[in-house]
Amino acid sequence: MKKIITSGLVVGVVFLILSIVGLYLISFLFPNVCMEYFDPAFDVRLDKLVLYCIHPFVISLALSWFWDRFKGVLKGSFITRGIEFGFIYALVAIFPMMWLIYSSMSISLMVVAIWFLLSLIQAVIAGLIFEKMNP
Repeated sequence: MKKIITSGLVVGVVFLILSIVGLYLISFLFPNVCMEYFDPAFDVRLDKLVLYCIHPFVISLALSWFWDRFKGVLKGSFITRGIEFGFIYALVAIFPMMWLIYSSMSISLMVVAIWFLLSLIQAVIAGLIFEKMNP
């Protein structure tokens, strides 16, 4: 249980940092895409900022538990297992959620594609951290 919580919290910190860096990176590389964030569909009240900061820890602790239950099924080297875990999470959770977001919100496919790519990168990094901390 200690490994699940410890690795989950480490991944939560990494997710939070990657989320903030990714947000700034997207605004720098794709300024026109970021104009979509001014749509009323996005609630940017400061009192909800804490929810944005807690989200990476909720996801990472859930993924850490999932990793602990699922790691025995993954075969291969350190890198192979971490990458495969990230891709499985992307296929099972991220892709369907991006599909739902794209079909129900007035945002471009480019925004959804960027979110998917950033989430996939985070998922692979999480898999590698879990593999290292809780093999």
